[in-house]
Amino acid sequence: MGFVILAINPGSTSTKVALFQDEEELGRKELPHRAEDLAGFPRVADQKAYRLGAIEALMEARGRRFEELSAVVGRGGIVDPIPGGTYRVGPLLLEHLHRGKPWEHASNLGGILAEAIASPLGIPSFIVDPVAVDELEDLARITGLPELPLRSLVHALNVKATVRLAARDLNRDWQELSVVVAHLGSGFSICAHREGRIVDVNNANERGPFSPERAGGVPALELVRLAYSGRWTQQDLRRRLVGRGGLSAYLGTTDLREAAARIAAGDEGADRVVEAMAFQVAQEIAAMAVPLRGKVDAVILTGGVAHSSDFVARVQRRVEWIAPVLRYPGEDEMKALCQGALRVLRGEEEPRDYERFAGGTGER
Repeated sequence: MGFVILAINPGSTSTKVALFQDEEELGRKELPHRAEDLAGFPRVADQKAYRLGAIEALMEARGRRFEELSAVVGRGGIVDPIPGGTYRVGPLLLEHLHRGKPWEHASNLGGILAEAIASPLGIPSFIVDPVAVDELEDLARITGLPELPLRSLVHALNVKATVRLAARDLNRDWQELSVVVAHLGSGFSICAHREGRIVDVNNANERGPFSPERAGGVPALELVRLAYSGRWTQQDLRRRLVGRGGLSAYLGTTDLREAAARIAAGDEGADRVVEAMAFQVAQEIAAMAVPLRGKVDAVILTGGVAHSSDFVARVQRRVEWIAPVLRYPGEDEMKALCQGALRVLRGEEEPRDYERFAGGTGER
């Protein structure tokens, strides 16, 4: 019969739902949510009943029942720093998902919704490789100011799923590989992944290359000057750095396809900006070879931007001297969530205990 798993991935304006029997996908749907409906909830966690109702309606419309399920798995959110893996949703994890600190994020609803469906049925609920994954080496945390240590913020779910894919293609154990992974989406996470752990990462919101909508690392003293110029509120400047920076700031679009069309039409300015973005990605990839001491089995390019053959070629020609370049465009977070739950259900992997790691600063 196999295991039937419901995967839930909440976003800011929609909830993605997929049903699997073992690895086979039985169906998926993205449930849109109207902005005016969400605006009525003071906190993200308050949307639980609203989004749960949408999932229940979808299951009923598809002729499926929650009672068929073996487990429910949700996208992990902003919780305490924890190592990667599959976590059973228990009381403390549920409390921290509701807490929404240091900031609220829609992905916190993944574990909340999973638990709400699973608990009455007496089946397990999980989260897998949340964005709060922190496996950094201690040296990587030190910056130029003790008040500003590096925080781990990484597209861990796709990064770890892609490393497993690369290990399969290389006929290697994923926990023996040393690779540099560049997740290229609206933000860019570029990390050193050694023996199953993300030992260093740029932090997609604060450092490293600029991306379609994020500014990346910018000159610190000039940023201080802007902050105190009187032209910007804290919220406006934050939005400029994360949301309206990078490609958006230079070209007025976050869509690399639109930039490519402008380049094809002879826009030299657009070409220069895209080349600079690729240049900075290559620089960060090269920097991540240092935590691996130059012993790099592969450079892996993934995420939505990796669909662009032109952009991949711009990066590849600058980094192929480091190691072979592997390309896995896009990301299938629903499948990655399912696989994380499956590994536990099949006894291939023990579920992680959130209580063991909560309140710490990452891997220990």
